Amino acid sequence: MPLIIVSGHPSSGKTYRSQQLIESFSYKIAESQNPRHKTLNVVHINDQTLGLNRSVYREAKTEKDARAAEYSAVKRALDRDTIVIADGLNYIKGFRYQLYCEAKALQTPSCVVHVGTPIENCKETNTSLLESPGDGLPTSSYPPDVFSNLISRYEEPNGMTRWDSPLFTVAHSDPHPPCDAIWDALIGSSTTPKTVKPNQATVLKPPSASDYLYLLDKATQETVTAILEWQKDHMGESGGDVRIGNEVLELAAPVTLPQLQRFRRQFISMNRQDALPKERIRNGFIEYLAGNLS
Repeated sequence: MPLIIVSGHPSSGKTYRSQQLIESFSYKIAESQNPRHKTLNVVHINDQTLGLNRSVYREAKTEKDARAAEYSAVKRALDRDTIVIADGLNYIKGFRYQLYCEAKALQTPSCVVHVGTPIENCKETNTSLLESPGDGLPTSSYPPDVFSNLISRYEEPNGMTRWDSPLFTVAHSDPHPPCDAIWDALIGSSTTPKTVKPNQATVLKPPSASDYLYLLDKATQETVTAILEWQKDHMGESGGDVRIGNEVLELAAPVTLPQLQRFRRQFISMNRQDALPKERIRNGFIEYLAGNLS
């Protein structure tokens, strides 16, 4: 069933908005006369349910482990009768793209709920939580240095991209999220569940050839090399269209080798076991780069 990706600045009220969604959806399920709705349940995943302390966002390694924990929990929870609310920071567009691909691979819809609380309000809330930790959960506040760092790195959702749409923005002054609109977009009133047609880059298939890992490594390395060669031939340019085989990757800005190698390692890790069709490896990697670099 659907995946709701909640995103926002630290201490913006994401969990509060998630609880409002849970209350609304639980009421709809209980009151519905639709037999399909009666089988639904709601699962809420965030740092508290995963037992994560907010200090994990201070270091790159521990933050990476925290994202992996959220991703694994979402992957385990997604099934035909479960509405999953991923209430993490989800501030990196590449991570939101991974969650989107996971939902699409299971042919279930997803959306992003952006909690649009102004930074000053977030800072006031976080300071209040730091000064009175007994008022909330032990892990509900962010250390000041972690808070500032996360604010500066936040990548706001863009409803024009397929992995951030449909996008529902909840203003700080809104008393409730648009619960009805979100329910209609993801669940609807039909007795038939809404499905999403997966593309070949997100369909999970078992490894089919002994040379798969070699081809995965080779195609991704050739793509990285092609991008670097293009940039070498277009020194001083702010970006442009890079043609790689029959595909075109639009670069909005120059990209470094360490960035490309990081995305390459992530893509290989994601697809090492759940193999792409061999003819789709290169295009799948290009799509993954587009999702992270746009």
